[in-house]
Amino acid sequence: MSLAGLQPPDGIAASQLRRVLVIKLRHHGDVLLASPVLTALKAAAPQAQIDALVYADTSGMLRGHPALDQLHELPRASRTAGWLDRLRSERALLATLRARRYDLLVHLTDHPRGALLAWLLRPRWSVSHERDHGQWWWRRVFSHIARQPRGTQRATVERHLDALRRIGIHPAHADKRPTLHTDAATLESARGKLRAAGWTGKPYAVLHPGSRWLFKAWTVQGNARVIEHLTARGLAVVLTAAPDPRETQLCDAILAASGAPCIDLRGQLTLPELGAVIRQAAVFAGVDSVPMHIAAAVGTPGIGIFGPSKDLEWGPWSDRMRVVASRDFPCRPCGIDGCGGSKRSECLVTLPAQQVIAVLDQVLDRHGPA
Repeated sequence: MSLAGLQPPDGIAASQLRRVLVIKLRHHGDVLLASPVLTALKAAAPQAQIDALVYADTSGMLRGHPALDQLHELPRASRTAGWLDRLRSERALLATLRARRYDLLVHLTDHPRGALLAWLLRPRWSVSHERDHGQWWWRRVFSHIARQPRGTQRATVERHLDALRRIGIHPAHADKRPTLHTDAATLESARGKLRAAGWTGKPYAVLHPGSRWLFKAWTVQGNARVIEHLTARGLAVVLTAAPDPRETQLCDAILAASGAPCIDLRGQLTLPELGAVIRQAAVFAGVDSVPMHIAAAVGTPGIGIFGPSKDLEWGPWSDRMRVVASRDFPCRPCGIDGCGGSKRSECLVTLPAQQVIAVLDQVLDRHGPA
């Protein structure tokens, strides 16, 4: 037998699976990077029904996935919701999940909610990743524990898929790409908002300079130079941002520093519409944030600008995208929220516009419009 054919002694025959629940209770980008698990499960067990459980506000990252049978949504804890309403909601969700009678539960974070569900739902098999703390009780809950490498980075997509490898399901390369579904109505809605903001049908670039964590953001002047360069290359530039006052302030400063026009869609797009706008773009430029992962998932070429965060772990999963990061700071990626926790990252503040533009040109020359 070849090494490729070897399976763990306690592996699972995919042909035995009837219903599977995949749990990913994290942020939008994390959920999108879990989508290959659904694809790989369906490829290995086409007879099985594949469900997912995510936070309600992240459900758009998986809705419409071709491998997905049911998508269960968990509301995030709200300080305004009464405890009785929360209890009723939790009981209703648990009853729905119990009725599905899952054979396999795949828990993709160290969130204790997944461990509790593995204990309450009693699937025949359950798998999660090993933890740094509380490992003894974690091993009592899950039938299989996926080990993780020590002292090195591993791409998040691969880390998710390690849970399947642990039970004997080895994904093909074609099944590893994140997937984001966009329906026709959302595409048309996005085009309507583009036209209302001044788009005339010209090929465009999407620039998304902000992030939930602004210590990941690049400089105002650097973004302004990128807008001017893309305009000089004959592209319209669409500026997008979350409806967050801090991102609005950042974008205001970028527009004031740039001498080129922009199609301004800040705060006007739903998350599915943002996906549709990025899907139709000639190129994407942005920092380490969910729009960068959306660009990778929908096949749009582009760049992701990285500072303190780990690009080998969180970089865009696409051969049409490139990571841009400073070469002058051996301390990166440090994973700290700015140097010394200051919210200001020197490796980003000093990253020159010429370096970013040079990589962006390489992507455009290879993948951009003629």
